Amino acid sequence: MFTVENEVKVQNKHEAVLIGLFSKNQKTTGLTQELDTLLDGQITELLKEGDISTKQNIVSKVHTLGKSPFKRVYFLGLGKENKQSFESLREAFGKAVKTIAEARIESFAIEIDSFVTEGIEAADVAHAFGEAFALSAYQFADYKQKPNEPEKKIEKIVVYTQADLDEVEASLAVGYAYGKGTNSARTLVNLPGNMLTATDLASYAAELGNKYGFEVEILEKEDMEKLGMGALLAVNKGSVEPPKMIVLKYQGKENWEDVIGLVGKGITFDTGGYSIKPKDGIVGMKSDMGGAAAVLGAMEVIGELRPEKNVVAVIPSTDNMISGEAFKPDDVVTSMNGKTIEILNTDAEGRLALADGITYAKFHGASYLVDVATLTGGVIVALGNDITGAMTNNELFFEEVLEASLEAGEPIWRLPITENHKKRVRKSLVADLNNSPGRDGHAIFAGTFIGEFAENTPWVHLDIAGTATTTSAHNLGPAGATGVMVRTLATLVERFGETNE
Repeated sequence: MFTVENEVKVQNKHEAVLIGLFSKNQKTTGLTQELDTLLDGQITELLKEGDISTKQNIVSKVHTLGKSPFKRVYFLGLGKENKQSFESLREAFGKAVKTIAEARIESFAIEIDSFVTEGIEAADVAHAFGEAFALSAYQFADYKQKPNEPEKKIEKIVVYTQADLDEVEASLAVGYAYGKGTNSARTLVNLPGNMLTATDLASYAAELGNKYGFEVEILEKEDMEKLGMGALLAVNKGSVEPPKMIVLKYQGKENWEDVIGLVGKGITFDTGGYSIKPKDGIVGMKSDMGGAAAVLGAMEVIGELRPEKNVVAVIPSTDNMISGEAFKPDDVVTSMNGKTIEILNTDAEGRLALADGITYAKFHGASYLVDVATLTGGVIVALGNDITGAMTNNELFFEEVLEASLEAGEPIWRLPITENHKKRVRKSLVADLNNSPGRDGHAIFAGTFIGEFAENTPWVHLDIAGTATTTSAHNLGPAGATGVMVRTLATLVERFGETNE
């Protein structure tokens, strides 16, 4: 995919070349100057007249008309150099790659050094480009009839830089791995519920484990019954599809200690059960396993990069259906850790599955816990569709997750857990907990409920109900699943412990 070379030459043949231009660059330098000379000063003129723009995210295409071996030159406007960030650069690269891909070009070159600033080195540029290339080129293979016309995709990219070649090549690989892991999560979320059951999800996880040498454990219904996973089993009661408790273990240290537990909600379709969703609310519920997808996408990145960390991924998976055997409001179920739960809302099923998932992650030695779930509509009411809701029982661990989310460009916002929230979750005449205290503060009650199972283990809850999908295309991807939190989780694992060192 990527070939890194130290010296860019205007005599090299390329279908296209991508060059960055900051707003101060009204004069040509470097490769741009060489091309300007070959084109008899036309680039200088086009810059003066505004036909080549230096404004942020504006892509300007120039045909060389046979005067250069570079058939086309794409200039990517970057705005003011001192305003550039890793995130804005990644966004700009996404726009450029989409533009080049739309021209059905199969290979191009990029001059990395034209994007370097005082605060963003060549390796950072390479990471941003590798990630943006994977993300922006993603398309879900839908089920529409296709024309027989062969598909053209970008297959080869030559990267030119004066910086250390090994460092740039490694950064490209890391960025590309982050993007590919995110895309894998996107595909899982985009799959229809009839094509991704709990069994299918377990098979996918097992294949991932075999590819990267993870330890794989898939619990069947009988195993869960023996272990007392009554919360997950309750959700599954209405389904003809068997539930699965999926476990992947990656050991990057000599000893199984300081284990990061990643727990993803794997509800492959959610009707709401007897607390059935309205007709508009039920559409799109194939995405209710977005947390599981994020965890599996992060495990793919971890498998590629092999950090010296220990990780256990746990995914409780089933669908939530209606039948004569389905669980009902007023039922009481017993979770794996022994706590009893009064069911007040069968559409508050994700927290039930996560309760047993959290407990099982602790059983496997998780010292720290992050759960990820498309959990509540309440978080969308509170924070909209661009910010993931977060809750925690541990300030230091939350800071680690927050730093990872900022680095990944996936913003989170913390919601509180108060003693009053805990009291309401614990309020029941017949059980230790209830699964739905009310609509007010619904997202907070959901997180508070899960925290009852994290107990004293440092824990962060991430509610991605608003951020797991998008209704419109953007520079880093199409409409549909976003793969949100893959990069945050992978970054957390890679960077874990650094903020306290």
